[in-house]
Amino acid sequence: MLETLKNAWQMADLRKKLLYTGMILLLFRIGAAIPVPFLEPETLKTYITEGGNWLGYIDLLSGGAFGNSTLFALGISPYITASIVIQLLAVAIPSLEQLAKEGEEGRKVLNRYTRYATVILGGVQSVAYYFLLRNSNALLYTEGASGIFSAVVIVISFLAGAMLVMWMGEQIDNKGIGNGISMILFAGIVSRAFSLVSTMATEIYLAINGIMKYWFIVPFTIVLFLAAVVFIVIMTNAERRIPVQYAQRVVGRKMYGGQSTHIPIKVNMSGVMPVIFASSILSIPTTIAGFVDVDPDGIMGSILSVLRYDGIVYAVLYFFLIMAFNYFYISIQYNPMEIANNLRKNNGTIPGIRPGKPTADFIAKVVSKVTVVGGVFLAVIAIGPILLSRLMGVNISLGGTSIIIVVGVALDTVRQLESQMMMRHYKGFLE
Repeated sequence: MLETLKNAWQMADLRKKLLYTGMILLLFRIGAAIPVPFLEPETLKTYITEGGNWLGYIDLLSGGAFGNSTLFALGISPYITASIVIQLLAVAIPSLEQLAKEGEEGRKVLNRYTRYATVILGGVQSVAYYFLLRNSNALLYTEGASGIFSAVVIVISFLAGAMLVMWMGEQIDNKGIGNGISMILFAGIVSRAFSLVSTMATEIYLAINGIMKYWFIVPFTIVLFLAAVVFIVIMTNAERRIPVQYAQRVVGRKMYGGQSTHIPIKVNMSGVMPVIFASSILSIPTTIAGFVDVDPDGIMGSILSVLRYDGIVYAVLYFFLIMAFNYFYISIQYNPMEIANNLRKNNGTIPGIRPGKPTADFIAKVVSKVTVVGGVFLAVIAIGPILLSRLMGVNISLGGTSIIIVVGVALDTVRQLESQMMMRHYKGFLE
């Protein structure tokens, strides 16, 4: 990775893209430090650290901006949600599906719809979080003209920050390196590494001062982190290759085809999306509880006690929801019949499998098996830290999701750099 970055830095155009991407990420971190007026961050931090609610993920994806009540508190989450909604609608609505197949022009229209959806979702989230902050006593002014003015300022600040983050992500897509959304997520999560170092330093201090359990916890956590990184890298790059043989054909005086290749099916095709979907569903009761007063002895109180993020019931439901969402997300992204038809149009066949529906059925069967492996992988990474945090008494419940995002973005960015250098026939890289 370091060698790739070094080689890319030696090329003037790639160096400009790297600097531009770095500048955008720096602006993102500056915006994440600008406080929104009329809010008390400490009250919100207390509510977030209680755990078990969606706000913990919002804070994670925003790089701690939400917990600090800053301009970029919503982060990139409205844009991610809008993108997912448009993708789902493109499967269900024929007109949007047609746009998705029209190439660059169709994608531009879908991107415009995504922006509109981001504005709507950002506005809804801003208003919802205002009332949540109000119920949590995190506002300085709530009554009279001052309360109305503070509400308008807070909602507009949250919405404007979300729109600015969306613009930054699109600028990285157009003029920088890597995927804009992923790079902003990467910057936000990496920025929280300092708090992780601080926590580790505190644990080392406690170990030195005679608390024996930390002599085991500290090295175990480091080894576990390194093992998780290696495991995620292996699984992210893992793929099932379906062999394909193309028949020879003569066009004019030239002969085409005849070569053997393969269809790569990645084990982790859905990325971290199933984890985010599953956690959002499980956190709905706890998040609703932030808007209303809950009786600990009532039905809602019982549900919340069962769905604690460090409980066994939560872990079991988390596992099955991750598997379900993994199947769902891949089903809308991967169409075996379309792949089979494309193979037949190009005189390609899978050895031993008849063209047409048998090929589609074979591909669907392979994708189904790979999906199981990918779902179990995501579930282990997401649930493992939760169970360990309960056993060890250390809050590392969000560690697995963070590592998946960081490692995935790093690998994708390096692949993009390598492909761009190969297109430019960079001699030092090719050697």
